[in-house]
Amino acid sequence: MRPLRLHLDDFGSFREPVTVDFSDVDYFVLVGPTGAGKSTLIDAICFALYGTVPRWGKENVIAHALAPSAVAAKVALVFETGGRRYAVVRALKRDAKGKVHTAEARLEELVPSVPATAGLDELMSAVARPVAEGAAVTAEVQRITGLEYKFFTQCVVLPQGRFAEFLHAQPRERQDLLVQLLDADVYERVRQRAVQEESGAAQAATFARERLARLTDADEPAERAAEARLASLRALDEQVRGDLDALRNSAEEIRRLAEEREAVRLRVTALSRLAMPPEVPTLAENVRAAAGEARDHARDAEAAEAEEQRAEDELAALDDPEVLMDLLRAVEEHERALTELRAVEERAARTRAELEPLAARARTLDAALADAEEARDRLRDAHAGAELARRLVVGQECPACLRPVERLPHHPAAADLRAAERHVKACRKEAEQARARRTEAEAETRHLERTARELADRATRTARELADHAAHPAREPADRATRTARELADHATRTTADPAAPAGAAFAEPGLHGQADQLAGVDRDDLEGRLAAVRAAERRAAKLRQAARDARARVATAKRRAEELTGRTDRLWRDLEAARDTVVPLGAPPLDRDDLHHAWTALLAWRAGAADRERAALEERDERVAEAERRARTLWSAVVARLAEHGVEASGTAAEPAAPGKAGPGKAGPGSAAAGQVTAGQAAGRLGELVAAAIAQAQAHLARVRENRATARELAERATAEEERARVAKELAQCLRADAFERWLCTEALDLLVTAASDTLRELSDGQYELALGARNEIEVIDHAEAGMRRNARTLSGGETFQAALALALALSDQVAGLSATAARSLDSLFLDEGFGSLDPATLDTVAATLERLAGGRERMVGVVTHVPALADRIPVRFEVRRDAKGSHLHRATA
Repeated sequence: MRPLRLHLDDFGSFREPVTVDFSDVDYFVLVGPTGAGKSTLIDAICFALYGTVPRWGKENVIAHALAPSAVAAKVALVFETGGRRYAVVRALKRDAKGKVHTAEARLEELVPSVPATAGLDELMSAVARPVAEGAAVTAEVQRITGLEYKFFTQCVVLPQGRFAEFLHAQPRERQDLLVQLLDADVYERVRQRAVQEESGAAQAATFARERLARLTDADEPAERAAEARLASLRALDEQVRGDLDALRNSAEEIRRLAEEREAVRLRVTALSRLAMPPEVPTLAENVRAAAGEARDHARDAEAAEAEEQRAEDELAALDDPEVLMDLLRAVEEHERALTELRAVEERAARTRAELEPLAARARTLDAALADAEEARDRLRDAHAGAELARRLVVGQECPACLRPVERLPHHPAAADLRAAERHVKACRKEAEQARARRTEAEAETRHLERTARELADRATRTARELADHAAHPAREPADRATRTARELADHATRTTADPAAPAGAAFAEPGLHGQADQLAGVDRDDLEGRLAAVRAAERRAAKLRQAARDARARVATAKRRAEELTGRTDRLWRDLEAARDTVVPLGAPPLDRDDLHHAWTALLAWRAGAADRERAALEERDERVAEAERRARTLWSAVVARLAEHGVEASGTAAEPAAPGKAGPGKAGPGSAAAGQVTAGQAAGRLGELVAAAIAQAQAHLARVRENRATARELAERATAEEERARVAKELAQCLRADAFERWLCTEALDLLVTAASDTLRELSDGQYELALGARNEIEVIDHAEAGMRRNARTLSGGETFQAALALALALSDQVAGLSATAARSLDSLFLDEGFGSLDPATLDTVAATLERLAGGRERMVGVVTHVPALADRIPVRFEVRRDAKGSHLHRATA
């Protein structure tokens, strides 16, 4: 894993967004004061990949990523591994209860064609495919990098306080790390594949042996028998070929005779189909009867139409029923308006008479209320004076007159003030009720007067409508009635428009109501009688109208019947001509065009003699066809017998020529000449097909025998090869057993690592220490200052432990690519977060030279966190970290 970009936003002490560019960096140092945030950058790389940081103690703790005052944070890392480029993003947020949650986690593969020096947004926008989201991101990171989190922090990121974990780890833990780093599980997969190969090869060998055992006719005698059978059938084909040609010639003769017989049969059929239609004898009489019926119905229809016309004329001379209905409705509306107007006038008169008494009572109660209020006010003053008198003191000023009081006044007992108040309240209530009743009476009077005016208007309108109807030019003269109606309408308009006119003035004049009853000279009984006469005339006209329609329908039906019989006669003549045309070649006589029945009778009399002659000719043709078919069957039987001698079965497969009076497969029917002809021709072809099929089967059998012999040789060779492959796979699986090979491989790899680390440690310790493996693969230290004594690595001091752990870390980073089975576990990065201040200048110089050599090949990135200026000054790229009140800040400086 080699980082290209690291982006932090509110992560740890970095409160402002910052992006670190590693694309052109191979060897860098992070410097700054203690607590500035140098280790936070290494933490951000671990958190982006695995969602946790070694310094936080537990792998599932994420709250430390947020400062106490921060509510959200985000870390993004763009990195390359195994020749591919990826981007991993993790975001956190704090909820309302202060608990930190993962808001986003995603892993995406990026397009590698974008230059590594491009900006962060450009790199992350070039997504090739999404890889994982949420909780699945960590597992995918482990798969892609090839390292679990605990091993990543032992050989890629070496954080403070955990630098010597690999040095002090138990042998089993170191073996687990080496299995991942060296991709040793590939050998287990090879062993499993070998077991599968052994099983598959054994099954293939068994299958081949079983197929070989099931093969028949796979020897040389079977091949010679198949060749002899083929030669015999080819000779048979030469022998029967002439007989089959003779059978085909017989078929041609049968075909010719059958055609002659078919021609005679068709003539017999044509004669037998001549038959007189059953309606021909009575058709002429039916035509004459239909014509007479049509004439009779036509006379009845003329009489019905004349009656209908007289009824229509009588109806037209009567009054218009719609006009009569309008007059009746107008009379009813006018009478209804007059009735309602009289009722309203009577109610208005009663209400108007009640107004004056109500007004007088209201005035009386208002006067009583004024008297009660005046008495109350006098009583209130008396009570106030008595109260003031009780507080007066002789010699002091009176609050009312502002003079010294010479003697105290004496007030008699006053009436109850509350009783006076209740009396005022009762008088006021009665006065208000009287005023309200008077107001209601006045409102009702106005409402009734307004209603009377509206009803008068309505009566005026209906009077004018009646006058208009009476003056219609289509009615009898009605000058007097029109004049009366207009007088009534004018009077009603005048009285309604005069506001000073008393209610009911519209009908106050004597005789006006009587005139309204005879308005426009319209008599209700006369109108209803005239309307009844019109309705009766309408019913009579409708009845006669329906009778005329029925008569016309009967005429149309009779005409259609006569036309249909005439058309039927024409069609029967055409049918007779067509029937005669079919037998004209046989000598049919000409037709008599005057009488259809006579013409049919003459044609049928001729048909009887012609049919006898044609039936005799048909019997003679049947005998000739039967003789030809007998000869064909005899020849067919001889060929079938010869085929049976050579093992070619023809019965049930090749059709025998049909006997006389029988129909072969697909033939026309009993006695058909074509049946024998077709069957004989098919029989010759099918016998030939049988011989050809037998030859083809013999050839196929011979080819199958030869193929089986080749298959047998191939199966024997395949079984031998599969058995050998199963043996080799079994030996390989036994050699790669996990309980032995993995331990041996890790021991060899650890020995190489310890050897390489020992050389580095010897150089760092000025020749005092070397590393070696103990009897149980534990790492021991050889102390040359103590005569080469071997002791446990845990007995080293802090500075010595740092030197030994650094030597192992450098050996892991340098050797893992060469030791890996697939070279997929190369460690492209190494981050050292450890205090180098415990080293003396000489050792520090050696460490610096070693790190420079490790990073000089540009095969891996090396990052160092240190406070030692002597080491920092020797590293080409410097990232300076400082911290103020706003958080940590990063600045890149190149040496």
